[in-house]
Amino acid sequence: QVQLVESGGGLVQAGGSLRLACVASGDIFRVTAMGWYSQAPWKELELVALLSFGGTTYHGLTYYADSVMGRFTISGDRANNTVYLQMNSLKPEDTAIHYCAACFELFRLCVSDGATTRGYDAWGQGTQVTVSS
Repeated sequence: QVQLVESGGGLVQAGGSLRLACVASGDIFRVTAMGWYSQAPWKELELVALLSFGGTTYHGLTYYADSVMGRFTISGDRANNTVYLQMNSLKPEDTAIHYCAACFELFRLCVSDGATTRGYDAWGQGTQVTVSS
């Protein structure tokens, strides 16, 4: 099993920045990608950003949702099994609970199955991000 622990959420004014962190532990050798989902009030869970991770041959691949492209950056520290999400130019519509998730499929499938969360078998507890106008 893989355990994920998030940190870094909070309250920020529009235009501000936050950095989320997610530390993985357990059977991490099985993880092929780690990323972040967001769930805004009355909206569906959305894959926001994804980073190839661990023992795949596709190191460094990333995916971003159109809504965050150019504002958010995902990065990883494999030595510490940690993934970060740097969130800049935050907007009120970014207000959501953000969940760290680990995928165990090929990276391209982690992206294509992002809407269904198929292949994402480990989740963090979620961290609240609130952006005030």
